[in-house]
Amino acid sequence: MANKEALRELQQRLADRLQMVRQQAPARSWLAVEVAGHGFLLALDQAGEIFPLSSIQPVPHSQDWFLGVANLRGQLHGVVDLAVFLGLPKRSNRNLQDVAARDAGRLIAFNAGLQMNAALLIDRLMGLRNASALTPAEEVASAAKPHFVGQQFHDALGRTWYELDLAGLVADEAFLKIDV
Repeated sequence: MANKEALRELQQRLADRLQMVRQQAPARSWLAVEVAGHGFLLALDQAGEIFPLSSIQPVPHSQDWFLGVANLRGQLHGVVDLAVFLGLPKRSNRNLQDVAARDAGRLIAFNAGLQMNAALLIDRLMGLRNASALTPAEEVASAAKPHFVGQQFHDALGRTWYELDLAGLVADEAFLKIDV
């Protein structure tokens, strides 16, 4: 008899916990990256695998931000220099052919759900961030901000982070036009 009551109590506690989890909004989490000295947040459900910088084959007659194609796990991915695409200040000369360079950068592929065989060249991985560790900044209307750059946040150290909507980026007309 006592076992039946204990089992019912356990089932009730589990049911209460499940209900509480369903009612709570899921916490937003991002992969934090640095690009030309700026902090960006990539939603974990939109970012794909992270690769070390590999050999990139240039594509003739393409935009200066489209570096070429790279073989990532047997699939060809277009490689986009995110800093150049966003119009950020030029970084120091980086030899992209010297893939052994320690700080040459990383490639972040898009999540397969976005149906885009592309990867973004970033300077540094900065770890994971969640919404509880960031404070939303006041919205300032700016005509220069692209539609795929979302909310601005500040962390405890005062660093500014910009949310980058990868789904919005892959739908951007300029991003899809790689030819000159």
